[in-house]
Amino acid sequence: MINILFVCMGNICRSPSAEGFFTHALKRSGIEQEVSIDSAGTHNYHVGQAPDPRAIHATAKFGVNIGHLRARSVSLSDFHHYDMIIAMDRNNFTDLKDIQPPGSKAHLSKMMDYHPDGLPADVPDPYYGGTEGFASMCELLEAAAEGLLRHVQERLN
Repeated sequence: MINILFVCMGNICRSPSAEGFFTHALKRSGIEQEVSIDSAGTHNYHVGQAPDPRAIHATAKFGVNIGHLRARSVSLSDFHHYDMIIAMDRNNFTDLKDIQPPGSKAHLSKMMDYHPDGLPADVPDPYYGGTEGFASMCELLEAAAEGLLRHVQERLN
């Protein structure tokens, strides 16, 4: 079993969308029983809230449902439970590095590390922008989720 946690700042736009796209990819792969996933935020601004309605709408256009997800904050125990913690950008990656307990098993990476082009380096935060930012986020996450799936399949073989 591989346990994966997706992380952004508030856990209402990028990380729940990444969770949704990766769940969607897993269902088509036939290995969904071998992987557990969740998402969280480095800040507790939106704990208990559903994803941003714009994220729900944008992901739905790709056949991905995230409306049932609820925001939560990263906890120190996550670093011991999850094998992979994947940040949506460099700022959240740095925040995670700063709080990672010594001896924890989690490997930290960034979502765009799995994108076939690797560019841009970060999944841009669409929160303060318009719908085009959410559409762009979805395109990046869809491709990166497929790259992550290939990575996970290699680890399982």
